[in-house]
Amino acid sequence: MTGATGFVGSHLAEALLRQGAEVTALVRSPGKAALLDQLGVRQVRGDLHQQAALIEAARGQDVVFHVAGLVAARDEAEFRYANREGTANLVAAIRRQLPSRTAGPPRIVYVSSMAAGGPSTRGRPLQGHEPPAPVTAYGRSKLAGEAIVRESGLPWTIVRPPMLNGPRATEVLKVFRLTRTGLVPVFGDGTQELSAIYGPDLAEALIAVATSEATPGRTYYPCHPEIFSSRAFVESVGRVVSNRRAIRVVPLPPWLARGALTLTAAAARLAGKATILTPDKAREFFQPAWTGDPAPLMQDTDWCPRHGLETGLAETASWYREQGWL
Repeated sequence: MTGATGFVGSHLAEALLRQGAEVTALVRSPGKAALLDQLGVRQVRGDLHQQAALIEAARGQDVVFHVAGLVAARDEAEFRYANREGTANLVAAIRRQLPSRTAGPPRIVYVSSMAAGGPSTRGRPLQGHEPPAPVTAYGRSKLAGEAIVRESGLPWTIVRPPMLNGPRATEVLKVFRLTRTGLVPVFGDGTQELSAIYGPDLAEALIAVATSEATPGRTYYPCHPEIFSSRAFVESVGRVVSNRRAIRVVPLPPWLARGALTLTAAAARLAGKATILTPDKAREFFQPAWTGDPAPLMQDTDWCPRHGLETGLAETASWYREQGWL
């Protein structure tokens, strides 16, 4: 597994171990691997650009879960270096070992992103067979990684998760904290349609696609079938954080949001850092919908998501409080 120290990867490692699997993780930063140490995960030190480490980590594996990816970068070349070239390096390391294998090639499960498929239209969630139309550099880089996997000659499955929530999630933490002020901005008018997935449910989906005979060569959207608006999302967060305080949702028009994102991107460049909040990201924030249909995945496997939006957000808030994050 790559990306085991991150949100998705850590939940996946826990789920695999509960099912009795032997897990090997490619770990770039041992300082972030405390949970993996506790779980007893075998670790190989290295990253997606170190071929020897990739070969060692992939040796003898039945399934390779490629979870690692870069979500914030200073330019498109940086995204491609991580998300395309890193994927190409991993595939090369797997293929290099094929002549010595007697059990056949390992299956690769690539955790892509809904950004790779591009936005949906209102009332028509994506199923995975549509022509991809990413609108950001990040989405294009993840789609380029998908192309590497599809052309690898290995048995593959691609999953494109939407918005994430659950214990250890950092993506939605800022929204949780903002709701305590009673004033929360949303991009656009709050009507954007969205899908979401709870972290442990996603981990079970990844295992399901890795063990089903029906999933090789397919692309799926692992999400809960519930569809909600960006306004409803903020209001749901407000309810699980404090059901006594009314949340005021503040719509951000495109001109204002793009101006603010230009400033945040400039500040990050001056500090020599990367940020997800860029003008390019506004191309995602103002689409009419980012929704997926989990029906094909549910039909091809025995997977069924167990947490709807409010249930998942409540579990997330509870974990935040326990950790002192909220």
